[in-house]
Amino acid sequence: MTVGTALVTGSAGFIGFHLVARLLADGWRVVGFDGITPYYDIALKQRRHAILNQNAAFTAVEAMLEEPGRLSAVMADVRPDVVVHLAAQAGVRYSIDAPRSYLDANLAGTFEMLEAARAYPPRHMLMASTSSVYGGNTKMPFVETDKTDWPMSFYAATKKANEAMAHSYGHLFALPITLFRFFTVYGPWGRPDMALFKFVSAMREGREIDIYNQGQMRRDFTFVSDLVEGIYRLIDVVPGQGPVVVGDSLSPVAPVRVVNIGHGAPVGLMDFVAAVETALGQTARKRFLPMQAGDVVETWADTTLLHHLVGTLPQTDLADGVGQFVQWYLNDYQSISRSGRA
Repeated sequence: MTVGTALVTGSAGFIGFHLVARLLADGWRVVGFDGITPYYDIALKQRRHAILNQNAAFTAVEAMLEEPGRLSAVMADVRPDVVVHLAAQAGVRYSIDAPRSYLDANLAGTFEMLEAARAYPPRHMLMASTSSVYGGNTKMPFVETDKTDWPMSFYAATKKANEAMAHSYGHLFALPITLFRFFTVYGPWGRPDMALFKFVSAMREGREIDIYNQGQMRRDFTFVSDLVEGIYRLIDVVPGQGPVVVGDSLSPVAPVRVVNIGHGAPVGLMDFVAAVETALGQTARKRFLPMQAGDVVETWADTTLLHHLVGTLPQTDLADGVGQFVQWYLNDYQSISRSGRA
């Protein structure tokens, strides 16, 4: 891979932090863009950026995506070879309580990113979508060419809109864009609003953990470093510049492709809880609850297209991945949280 300059939005976020670290390790110059919003503990976001700032090849820009012209100014100054747009307002459940933040970040913010790329085109633009766009689909596993017409949450609806917006810009302005649909990413430096973080935090404090749909759920849990490897390899797989592969989602009218990035093997929620119990060496107190609004029973990525495009990816075992998160939580996060409250 030829290294160059990358702009990564959401660089203080969970996935963005890991991706930037990988790019820097391979010799890239990286400009990170992040609003450091208070959706969750900003001390965690600030610590991620502080670690990245130890590398002279990293520059952080702290600003809001949706600020008119801000991303265009950065693009004009940096002229990146590659853009990876990860910044978004995340979370299915939060989108029920605070939908406007999704309108601002995911719709207006992505519009600003696309306009910036239109004005200063990168060699390849890569954008995060989500498995949530599969919504009410019941056929498993999910394939990129499946219909995505039944979003179950406003979050999913905004990410589906992002895919449509990206396709229109790809068609109108010949922008090569790869959209990746993530599947339940977990690992060290993860978000406090996600199940693994909530489970570990509650168990350490002796509180009950909430088990939705009476535990009858399955997720395609994907370890963060495996996902980052997939993103990294896709940088050189520019839509429209190579052969069409079996099962390709490449648009017939634009250099735009959608790719699932997941483990490819769903795990039962109670098996996931058991892995957390093993890693912590304690039994969870469980509170079984009905299904939450906006949620789905199961996710499962068909990763055939991903493997055709980039080859075989690492697949971290669930017990190993959960264990790595627990060690990070015990050894690093608690000190970060204490310093943030000081």
